[in-house]
Amino acid sequence: MVVTHKKNKEWFTEVIGVLDECYPNAQCSLDFSTPLQLLFATLLSAQTTDVRVNIVTKTLFSRYTTVEDYARADIDDIAEIIRSIGCYRVKAKNIVACAGQLCRNYGGQVPQTLEELVTLPGIGRKTANVVLSNGFDKPGFAVDTHVTRVSKRLGWTRESDPVKIERELCRYIEPELWGHTSHLLIYHGRAICKARSPQCENCPVEMLCKKVLKG
Repeated sequence: MVVTHKKNKEWFTEVIGVLDECYPNAQCSLDFSTPLQLLFATLLSAQTTDVRVNIVTKTLFSRYTTVEDYARADIDDIAEIIRSIGCYRVKAKNIVACAGQLCRNYGGQVPQTLEELVTLPGIGRKTANVVLSNGFDKPGFAVDTHVTRVSKRLGWTRESDPVKIERELCRYIEPELWGHTSHLLIYHGRAICKARSPQCENCPVEMLCKKVLKG
């Protein structure tokens, strides 16, 4: 079958619309009440499931409530709380260092720009975008493994580098939809467009997908 979809905003909008109908409750699956909690929950989520992160942050967030608490915390104590997740010692060290930098440089507040967020220990571009879009309702497009896989299969990008994928997709999607679109792609990647066994026969965007149309 010949691929007929041209790479334009209309195609992206159509796919987003279909996915929005399928996943009306798509949202951040990390539990948090403040931007600070979201910052640390997202930091912890690297190479770890959100389910596991939510288990450890329930204890972490009840024991430490302010940025000053984290800045003064014993790294070993935090490491013990989060030891069930990957790279827990490094992450514990980054949490304390990050809190210290927030106190010294930002008056104890989580900054609201990508450029400032990525200067914090343990905070990369994906985490920064998660915080911007979910913590401050600002434009931010987080690219994880699900977003990468689904966007490549759709034909939205041929890139593998997350930063290049983010920049390419953002050219075709309105800024106010960046965060929501990221959630939609993540939900779809978990439910249908799985890494090993994609359920193409059950996919709501099957006829909009270049992977399927190429046969």
